[in-house]
Amino acid sequence: MGYKQRIGLLVLLDSVIVSTAIFIATWIVYPNYDSDSRVMIITAIALLLFHHLFAFIYRLYHKVWSYASIGELMAIVKAITLTIIATAVVQFFVNDFGLLRRALLVTWLLHIILIGGSRFVWRIYRDRYMKDNIEKKRTLIVGAGAAGAMIARQLKNEHSQTDLLPVAFADDDMAKHKMQLYDLPVAGNIKAIPELVKDMEIEQIVIAIPSLSNSELSEIVAICNSTNVKVQMVPKIEDIVSGKISVSNLKNVDVEDVLGRDPVELDINSISEYVTGNTVMVTGAGGSIGSEICRQLMRFSPSKILLVGHGEFSIYSIDMELRKIVDSETEIIPIIADVQDRERIFEIVSQHQPRIIYHAAAHKHVPLMEYNPHEAVKNNVIGTRNVAEAADTYGIHTFVLVSTDKAVNPTNVMGATKRIAEMVIQDLAKQSKTKYVAVRFGNVLGSRGSVIPLFRKQIEDGGPVTVTHPDMTRYFMTIPEASRLVIQAGTLARGGEIFVLDMGEPVKIVDLARNLIKLSGFTEDEIPIEFSGIRPGEKMYEELLGEDEVHPEAIFEKIYIGKTVDVDREPLQMLINQFSNYENTQLKETLMSIVYLDTEKKAQSAN
Repeated sequence: MGYKQRIGLLVLLDSVIVSTAIFIATWIVYPNYDSDSRVMIITAIALLLFHHLFAFIYRLYHKVWSYASIGELMAIVKAITLTIIATAVVQFFVNDFGLLRRALLVTWLLHIILIGGSRFVWRIYRDRYMKDNIEKKRTLIVGAGAAGAMIARQLKNEHSQTDLLPVAFADDDMAKHKMQLYDLPVAGNIKAIPELVKDMEIEQIVIAIPSLSNSELSEIVAICNSTNVKVQMVPKIEDIVSGKISVSNLKNVDVEDVLGRDPVELDINSISEYVTGNTVMVTGAGGSIGSEICRQLMRFSPSKILLVGHGEFSIYSIDMELRKIVDSETEIIPIIADVQDRERIFEIVSQHQPRIIYHAAAHKHVPLMEYNPHEAVKNNVIGTRNVAEAADTYGIHTFVLVSTDKAVNPTNVMGATKRIAEMVIQDLAKQSKTKYVAVRFGNVLGSRGSVIPLFRKQIEDGGPVTVTHPDMTRYFMTIPEASRLVIQAGTLARGGEIFVLDMGEPVKIVDLARNLIKLSGFTEDEIPIEFSGIRPGEKMYEELLGEDEVHPEAIFEKIYIGKTVDVDREPLQMLINQFSNYENTQLKETLMSIVYLDTEKKAQSAN
């Protein structure tokens, strides 16, 4: 029905109710009353005029009555009450200063019952009958706690524009079994989900326990995935508490949710001591790790944060994001600069005198660096040396290099240049007052250029998902976890260490692909997996530290310290001075000779 037709129908309906209610009320209250027709007609006209006046004031004809609630009912009561009061004044003067009080009271009741009822009858009809004609997915809610109750209420609410129809809860709390919540039964425990899905013809599952640890969530998702129905979840508790998202905003279960480990409790006091009120510099601040380091640092209110990066748009993006959450005491300074530009880097460090530098700028794509070894050396080695020597020159307190597991026994250019970058700062650490450390970890879930965004794009395109080899494994960590541990490692620096983060168990890439396909709502028949072969420079397995390179005891939860040996400065200096003269093949050989000479020294030291 159109807008004008709807209003016209409501006005006509109300006019009939208002103009006849006074006669019905008078007959009910005074069945033998010989009424003065003049008084009754004037009263009816007054009711009609005042009703439409107050209906206009309270916008009774501009409300969506199919979603009517207490607020709309109160508007009706106010409009009708004022209508009766105004009409009583008119009747008082027309009826020789007399009032038909009981008739007016009954008229007031009739108006509320009939006018209000006409609106709410439409809502009841819509809820009970029209909704049944809309195809909805029968939904099982996992978790009958506060979040589950909120989701059930939201999904049953008419305001919710959703195609989900909640039919039951699953919860491990035995005290809730066979109970009802919002008229929905708690039908069984979590292990019974496959049976419940089959018996109740469930088409979708919503996990509504925001306080789940990653390991608990992984177990529940595994059970839900065995049913082959779509699975969604409420946001994590940290996202709800931080205000990023509401508990009622459902999200698809991501691989990050399944593979992510339980978060590490940081030593807040030690981080605050060296971040709060100080200037902090982050290179590669627009990248996946660099930007997350910036977000994490903002929690500790540095006096100034320098966002250094070569990409204009990426620095603009993180700058705009941080300004939305910025503490009034933190100054954000976006700086466009290339770490290869030595003069520019020295100028920045000299001008701002940061207390800590997090060096996250690097070329990290393995196959690309195989084709561009000179660029890898310029960015990963020369760039690191420029920033690290600027830190030494201007007496910066701490320098943290973000490294990689590919620096261990590297078989590719990217890994070799990152290992040489570690050697550069280890050499500086011997002669400088600045505390230099490297933090080494594996792949981060969802970072730019990583395998997960590639798989997602391939799934969106209808497949196939390409995996290099069925036995290839990698270590994975979420971006926030990696960034938090990088910041924590900076507080543990004594100078020259290589910290290695506990990455948990390695994950088969093919299993990752299968998980992502299933979590995207497809089967392997719909999105097939194809094996493309190992690419140039890739290893079948990654290592975090070589044999005998790591001390057995963690220096902090999930942070281990590597054993180090003295670095031979001469080959490093020769590489830096002469690399531009080498052909690609010769440069690769030189890089490998440097890192394997270093590996031999470590082996000799261990023996």
